[in-house]
Amino acid sequence: MTVEPIRDKHKIKQIYYYLKGKDLKYGLMLKFGLNTGLRISDILPLKIKDIFTVSWEYKDYLILNEKKTGKEKKIKLNNAIRKEINNYVKQRNVVLESYLFPSRKGGHIKRIQAYRVLKEGANICGIENFGTHSLRKTWGYWTYKMSKYNIGLIMDTFNHSSQYITLRYIGINQDQKDELYSLVQF
Repeated sequence: MTVEPIRDKHKIKQIYYYLKGKDLKYGLMLKFGLNTGLRISDILPLKIKDIFTVSWEYKDYLILNEKKTGKEKKIKLNNAIRKEINNYVKQRNVVLESYLFPSRKGGHIKRIQAYRVLKEGANICGIENFGTHSLRKTWGYWTYKMSKYNIGLIMDTFNHSSQYITLRYIGINQDQKDELYSLVQF
């Protein structure tokens, strides 16, 4: 099974409200992935201090080293994710050293737990071919459409070596194939 992006904005809202209802941190985890395009392995270990200064102002950029590539990633957090973080921080008793996604067992949520929770939400909302990578792929898919098909920039953001890889990764090739099959009908 190939993990796909979520192509339906209504389904994105549904899974968000489901996860947020389960626990605020799960709603934030979904929004974080959808708004940054980061891998789940880079999202889960984040701490409050990665986002805020000591005076609780947003840092200009979220800067991290990607776990998979070891490359530095610099992200300007958009208003949607900032709003979500503000809401979360106000309702939680957090300090700068706190994990953004704490586990009840101590430390931060692990990848398997993130997968279980996200997959449960996807199943309940009728989202097929879903995995933790769907968040990253969804960011790529919608960014591609909203940026008027600027595949080069998305390719660079994902550190892919070719446009073909990026198009396949975000499911655009499949969309185009599906369209082909509907063109000719006998």
